[in-house]
Amino acid sequence: MDNLTYLSNADSSYVDGLYQSYKQDPASVDFGWQKFFEGFDFGQNAGESLGLTSEATPEHAIKEINVLNMIHGYRDRGHLFTQTNPVRERRKYYPGKELETFGLSEADMETIFNAGVEVGIGPAKLKDIRQLIEDTYCRTIGAEFKYIRNPEKIKWLQDRMESARNTPKFAIDTKKRILKKLNQAVVFESFLGTKFLGQKRFSLEGAESLIPALDSVIEKGSDLGIQEFVIGMAHRGRLNVLTNIMGKSYKTVFSEFDGKTYAEDPEVNFGGDVKYHLGYSTDVKTEKGANIHLSLAPNPSHLETVNPVVEGLVRSKIDMKYEGDSSKIAPILIHGDAAIAGQGIVYEVAQMSKLDGYKTGGTIHIVINNQIGFTTNYKDARSGTYCTDVAKITSSPVFHVNGDDAEAVVYAINLAVEYRQKYKTDVYIDLLCYRRFGHNEADEPKFTQPLLYKAIEKHPNPKEVYAKKLVEEGSIEADYAKAIEKEFRSELQGKLEESKEVVNLTEETPMFAGAWKGLKPAKKADNFLQANTAVAADTFLTLAKQITSLPADKKFFRKISRLFEDRAKMIETDKYDWAMGELMAYATLLNEGNRVRLSGQDVQRGTFSHRHAVLTLEDSEEKFAPLGQVNGGDKFSVYNSLLSEYGVLGFEYGYASANPNALTIWEAQFGDFYNGAQIIVDQYITSAETKWKRSNGLVMMLPHGMEGQGPEHSSARLERFLELCADENIIIANCTTPANYFHLLRRQQVRDFRKPLVVFTPKSLLRNPRVVSPLADFTGASFQEVIDDATVTAADVKRVLFCTGKVYYDLLDKQEADNRKDVAIVRVEQLFPIPTDALTAIRTKYANATEFIWVQEENENMGAWSFLCRKLRRTEIEFTDVIARKESSSTATGYMKQHVAQQAYIVNKSFE
Repeated sequence: MDNLTYLSNADSSYVDGLYQSYKQDPASVDFGWQKFFEGFDFGQNAGESLGLTSEATPEHAIKEINVLNMIHGYRDRGHLFTQTNPVRERRKYYPGKELETFGLSEADMETIFNAGVEVGIGPAKLKDIRQLIEDTYCRTIGAEFKYIRNPEKIKWLQDRMESARNTPKFAIDTKKRILKKLNQAVVFESFLGTKFLGQKRFSLEGAESLIPALDSVIEKGSDLGIQEFVIGMAHRGRLNVLTNIMGKSYKTVFSEFDGKTYAEDPEVNFGGDVKYHLGYSTDVKTEKGANIHLSLAPNPSHLETVNPVVEGLVRSKIDMKYEGDSSKIAPILIHGDAAIAGQGIVYEVAQMSKLDGYKTGGTIHIVINNQIGFTTNYKDARSGTYCTDVAKITSSPVFHVNGDDAEAVVYAINLAVEYRQKYKTDVYIDLLCYRRFGHNEADEPKFTQPLLYKAIEKHPNPKEVYAKKLVEEGSIEADYAKAIEKEFRSELQGKLEESKEVVNLTEETPMFAGAWKGLKPAKKADNFLQANTAVAADTFLTLAKQITSLPADKKFFRKISRLFEDRAKMIETDKYDWAMGELMAYATLLNEGNRVRLSGQDVQRGTFSHRHAVLTLEDSEEKFAPLGQVNGGDKFSVYNSLLSEYGVLGFEYGYASANPNALTIWEAQFGDFYNGAQIIVDQYITSAETKWKRSNGLVMMLPHGMEGQGPEHSSARLERFLELCADENIIIANCTTPANYFHLLRRQQVRDFRKPLVVFTPKSLLRNPRVVSPLADFTGASFQEVIDDATVTAADVKRVLFCTGKVYYDLLDKQEADNRKDVAIVRVEQLFPIPTDALTAIRTKYANATEFIWVQEENENMGAWSFLCRKLRRTEIEFTDVIARKESSSTATGYMKQHVAQQAYIVNKSFE
């Protein structure tokens, strides 16, 4: 109340000073005071009647201020006193909204106050002013918006809400449509509950007003220019949304309940998922005949994890399909109250919403507020007043709405869509409702919430509440609701009978359509290892010169100029380092018409100061991207991300899902930081193809290598990724040359299928003078999954060392120093899918060797050894031993001397 107290205690000289300033220049005082003084001047002889002099301020003038104070108080705190909870009393807040709070009393109710100008009704009685703001801010809609730091947005919201008193006035046809959608929502859940007794469905019962809300979002959004919505939600209510909004056939859902499966190509692995995790996409027609495309993203049980994926999907389509116009597509995220308050990913996604690399033009957030999380009461689920308090981070308005008032729900969400389209920012709908049954239909909620569920048991469903209201106001006949219920129930029964005749389900949402047309699922029979990634020499050299040339009219930091001079010399010396190999992969792909998107923490420069894909001019903050100079350079995007792994990796996964023709890359600042996004790796990247038939070509770059930098800066946990490998689900690589890295990245886009690529990138090798490649390796070769030792004669070799990544160069130095021609060093550049043919050929080649040893710098219980030992056991390419650091619970030592000793042990033992 501190912001209101100064008004109540205003003294005459202060008010007079403001008034005098207003008369000289209305713009010199705050907008609220402008409207206040306009009201005085609007009345006859305003100055005289109010006594605005430097000597006195009559009681009436003080009360005028108090009325203005009351109006501001309702706008600011009215949401605390609403009738938004359908099944229990709200908590009490102090101070309240009694007249005495604002220095007024019942005796003032018939008095006319010019402060009525502030709410658009001119001079009016206090009772009328109060009634207007009571109707607007304290009925079944509560609005939180005064924290928005933009006067235009605040005024827009105030004008829209106060002019309509937040009270919808719908035509009869609209009311009947709302009732029809409520009927579908209620009857569908009831039908499932009786026909598939005991099966989990995570019903929407208690929150069925979500369905008319989403229906209205589509209609209103279409009127405002939206052509596509992408929806993300957890499991509660998902089947209802799939059928009654997305148009998935009831017959298919009933067949899934009966356990029927999809007819599959036996060569394509598909394990499937539970029905309330599945995605869907479709086209629907609005009442006015417009086509709207709807997508519902598949999701795991991990609540809210789908949020960044949806945002990435939408941003990808904005870039690819809508040429940057975010007004034509909108994300809708449907949350649970406990999840939106408790899951940190919600905060990460909120912080992404206004950033250039991740913004999507505003998200429509709908919270199904059951007032309980599984068995946890809302008082134990958060510290904030509302589950939607995260909205304040981005100054996004929140509309708290009583889920039993279907018209208020539709009205509020229409207002939300208008706000999103106008201001391109997030907006939240807090749908206050309840969960009629337990967390799932077999759960007993009375174990933990006996009083609440006694109230819920007696409470009519939202359709009954709304139908009664329509009958009482004369909008429908008494038997209308019964008739549409009977008709819909009959339709469902017919679809149930049809579902019994279904043998195998047919896929309703094909993966390889739209942007994915021309691509295919990768079958086991596909050759993963062959792809023509070579580039013509003249093309390569032209592009290399373009990306190493800096414009003469721009002033760059001296070290940057020298660095680019060194890069230009690589063309002359025919020695291209790691950074050039990577950048040339991007340049050639851009030149061929692909989009390239790279994001992560500090990726523009690169954590290890090697990439310099974006340069900052020395005497300004102007940015320059060398890759922008090549043909197709306008399709190159590189963004330094917020300090997030979980949110950003999920976003990039979603981006790659929508656009397979973009090379989409996420780079970790250090490789082991990816574990902050482990859920995205486990639930999407490595398993989505098996669960949901959803391919993806995302690239994860994870800096990796034992460099003596301590436990958190050494290992990207190679072993974790390998243990997730099966059915050729992902590609795992650890390259040792710039050219092989070049071909690996290009291979992602050249092939006619997409697989996620996890590539373990080096740190010390970025500047190792031995780590260079000649032009011929870029123009006359392709990706090598295994690189043999070209320095030895096979017949002389007694021991073969197999390794991957940076440790190769440590072994090479020892081999050369000791002139060991009896030891061959073989690099395994691709760890999965395991290049068995190439490894078999190596084994055959070194027929005189007696030892085939796997060497890794990681601890023995980490790295690739455990995986390879398991996969290659009892095969002709089984390794005879391993050389590694000893087992440890930590990835690396934090002491440099100890690190050096351990590394020396590995190298020396390899040549004993």
